[in-house]
Parts: sequence; C-alpha cells; structure tokens
Amino acid sequence: MELMAIAVTTAASRMHGSVAWLRAKLPRDARVAQILFLAALLGTGVFARDFSLRWEQMALAFLAGLATQALALRTLRVPNGSILSAVVTCFGLSILLRADSLWVHPLVAALAMASKFTLRVRGRHVFNPANLGVVGALCLLPGTWVSAGQWGHDLAAAVWFVMLGTVVTGQAHRWAVSWMFLACYLGLVATRVLLLGQPVTVFLHHLGNGALLLFAFFMISDPMTTPSHRGARLFHAALVAGVAFLWQFVLFRTNGLLWALFLCVPAVVLLDRLFPAERFQWVTRPDAASGREPSPRDAAQGTRYVSGTPRPSLRDAHGPEDSAHDGTTPAQAGTLRPAGR
Repeated sequence: MELMAIAVTTAASRMHGSVAWLRAKLPRDARVAQILFLAALLGTGVFARDFSLRWEQMALAFLAGLATQALALRTLRVPNGSILSAVVTCFGLSILLRADSLWVHPLVAALAMASKFTLRVRGRHVFNPANLGVVGALCLLPGTWVSAGQWGHDLAAAVWFVMLGTVVTGQAHRWAVSWMFLACYLGLVATRVLLLGQPVTVFLHHLGNGALLLFAFFMISDPMTTPSHRGARLFHAALVAGVAFLWQFVLFRTNGLLWALFLCVPAVVLLDRLFPAERFQWVTRPDAASGREPSPRDAAQGTRYVSGTPRPSLRDAHGPEDSAHDGTTPAQAGTLRPAGR
C-alpha cells in the first residue's frame, strides 16, 4: 500500500509539473491552447481511433464557419473581433458530429457561428455554438449522429484528457467548473453503481470515458456561455450534471451531456440576473497604453484587457462584451473598478 501511495503521489507530482510547464509556454489567450489541443485530439481520433469523418467535411466546416464569423464581424463592425472562437467551434463540430453527406457540416458550422450574433440575451450569446449546432443537427437534419463511444474507455488516454483540459481551463480561469461537473456527475454514477450492486469496473468504465472528459474540459467550461458569478457557475455545473444523469440513466436517452447543456441555457440567463458580476473577456494582448501585461492583482480583481483597453465593470456598463459592439469608447469607459464579489 505504501509503495502504491508513493507511486500515485509521484505520478500526480509529475503531472502537475507538466501542466505548469505547458501553461508557462502557452499564450495568454486560452483559445490558442484550445485550438492546439483540439487539433491534437482530432488528429488522434482520425488516425488512431478511425473516426468516420471525411477530410472534405472538415474543410467545408472550417470554410463555412470562418466565413460566417468574418462576415458577421465586418457587417456588424465588431471592435477587437477575432476568428479564434470560430476555429474552436469548427474543431468541436468536427470532433463530435457525424453525417452521411458533405453539406451537413458546413451548414451546421455556419448556423452555429451565426447564432453567436443573433441568439443573444442582455448583449451576450448564451448558447455554446458547437453544442447548439450538434443538437440542432440531431433534431433537424437527416443522417446525422454523435458517436459517444468513439473515444473508447482507455484510462491512459483519459489521463491525457485531464492534463490537457486542466491546462486549457486554467488558462481561462474556469477549471473549477470542470471539476465541479465531474465531481457531481461521477458522484451520481458511483451512487447508482453502489445501489445496484454493480462491480467497480462499471464505474471505471465511466471514469475513463473520453467523451465525458472532452465535454467537461472543452465544452461546459466555455467562459462565454457560463454564468459570470463564480458561485453561479458552480451551481450551473452541478445542475448540468444532474440533468445529464437523469437524461442518461432515468430516461435512458442518448447524448445526455449535450442535451443537458442545451436544456440548462435558461438557467444561465436566470443566474446572471440573480447574481450579476463582471463578464469574462478574452485576454488578447498586453495593455497597449502602458505596454504591460495584466498584473496578478488585476487578474484577482477580474480585470480583462482587450486590445489594450480595460473594460468597465458591470457597474459601469451593461453592453455586450464578447462579440457585439456596445458603442463604448476607451475615453467613455474610464478607469476599471474591481468587479463585485
């Protein structure tokens, strides 16, 4: 037992060191890390897991998604716009969605990106574009499906999922959401296993589910479509876990994770109204005015530097802060005050 404990501690220490090293080497914008890791996961899936995905489908999805994002940014004259979010969404759709025809992926990618600019509440998009695209395709388009078992149940691969996911969510300061979701969902699964008297291998089967870990670290942790308040985010993660468990093990329906996130969107809107807080904003580059990176104190207070201009807190402005123009100029924004707790 002592040798096992030492081995586990050593492995955890090495993993923590690897995560810290990767974080130090990555850019400040977490979307760059997402793109790198999603590309690695997609490549692994195509070459090692034999995904039923054609290169034409991927190419058309990226072409349509990036074109839609670029057109929307130009038409709406969105300041500080970026195509990085579109790249992340297209990778997500390529990893999750399968179709019999070539036209499905580009259509879903275009509609998913368009939803960011049309389906908005209080100046922000509330649907995760990839999640909305997949759910919409399953409901409305023939010959589409999600292969839940495509990642297998390899515990070694699961460890890599956790490490890479921890790096990405740590970059976006949303790691607590992923771990809260996993704790609640796996806790419910473990309780079910105990009540039914099933062997522990059943729980390990769920623990090593790559699709579950992909969802936890690369979808539910999306900082733009989760509640702004920290406590509300954790509650939302637990709520999604509960709905996913009910969908999967009580209603015995497929794709419980995707449907749970989709059905819990109204909860995000309600929680943002009940617990207002400063909205997340992607950090794109150092402060142009001072030529410095945001300090740890700024980060602790919730300061987000976007293209050189500190954004006002929720008490200063209520306009959109993610992908639509709010009309606020740097001079009008003034000095950023710390966000409320």
